[in-house]
Amino acid sequence: MRWPDKFRCAVRTIAFCGVAFLSGCGMPAAPQPPSLNLPEPVTDLTASRSGGEVSLEWTMPKRDTSKVALKPKIAVYVRVCRTETAGGGCATAANLAFLPGVSGAFTETLPSALASGAPRPLRYSVELTNKRGRSAGLSNAAMVVAGQAPAPVSGLSAAVRKEGIVLRWTPGPPEPYETQIRLERTLLTPPQAKSAHGLAQGPAQGPLGVAAEPVKQDLLVPAGGVRGGTLDKDIRFGETYAYRAQRIARLTVDDKQVELDGPLSPLVCVEAENVFPPAVPTGLAAVPTPAENGVGPSIDLSWKPDSEPYLAGYAVYRREPAAAGQSPAPWQRISSPQPVVGPGFHDPNVEPGHTYEYAVTALGENGRESARSAPAEETMPAP
Repeated sequence: MRWPDKFRCAVRTIAFCGVAFLSGCGMPAAPQPPSLNLPEPVTDLTASRSGGEVSLEWTMPKRDTSKVALKPKIAVYVRVCRTETAGGGCATAANLAFLPGVSGAFTETLPSALASGAPRPLRYSVELTNKRGRSAGLSNAAMVVAGQAPAPVSGLSAAVRKEGIVLRWTPGPPEPYETQIRLERTLLTPPQAKSAHGLAQGPAQGPLGVAAEPVKQDLLVPAGGVRGGTLDKDIRFGETYAYRAQRIARLTVDDKQVELDGPLSPLVCVEAENVFPPAVPTGLAAVPTPAENGVGPSIDLSWKPDSEPYLAGYAVYRREPAAAGQSPAPWQRISSPQPVVGPGFHDPNVEPGHTYEYAVTALGENGRESARSAPAEETMPAP
């Protein structure tokens, strides 16, 4: 049977459109497996031990293993575990919960069995789980040293001296391994902010006007200097410092160099106030110059310069020697009220035939004055 042309055209049109529909963009994609909502494992876990406490820090992930963002207000469950032996099971130390993207932290006091005995490795991990208790695996392992920690530092004290801050402590008991003393120094005085011209404008301010974070530094006392004290020369007068001390041991565990730290001592605060006079000047010499070409006689003084950082200048004193059987005249300051800047002085107020004694003192920026130098005596020749 032969169909009319108009019917054959209609059939071809329907067939073409059907093929186009099946092969076009409107075709639904293949079904995807549902997301398991497994948080990405932690990769930056760190661990540190001080005395009998272990502190962990890490960053919570923001996405799951399918790269889908975790809901920001729904906490993720965290299991903290530790492994005492290689290949052993990871025993649960704590169960916690943190929001995605925040900084995680945990501190535990070691059980007595782990805080005693010979040094040995102790590894920590964290495991993140979804609400069904499923996880994508443990984090990286962070190791500390289990075993008997060094004894605490007791009797820590700080005293200001001209050379720096003297720190003393009570010598500890004998240890099964060689120890050192670590001093943690914190600058409590906020650093000064500088203007565009480099001039100090007062304490630097952080967010919301809060003083900037104190600066911490570690000072390690060599093994030969642990018998009770050290001198911290790297200080500035006018600043306030806080110190804490702990004994540390450098050990080899599992063929790795590791550190076992004792507990930190209580804080000791000290204000490095400069109440010390400069050093006494030395090398004072006097040279007379007779009158010449209308210029009157004079005596010129010179001495060795002082290199102390807090020196303001010098003061010059003079007196006439005592006659036989008499007491010497009192010293008189002949320099101006302002400090003499350089290590030299010109004295034009002299008379021919007279003998003079000179002495010099050093003046500090704190207003303190040193003792007088050894005197220098000179006679102005007669014309």
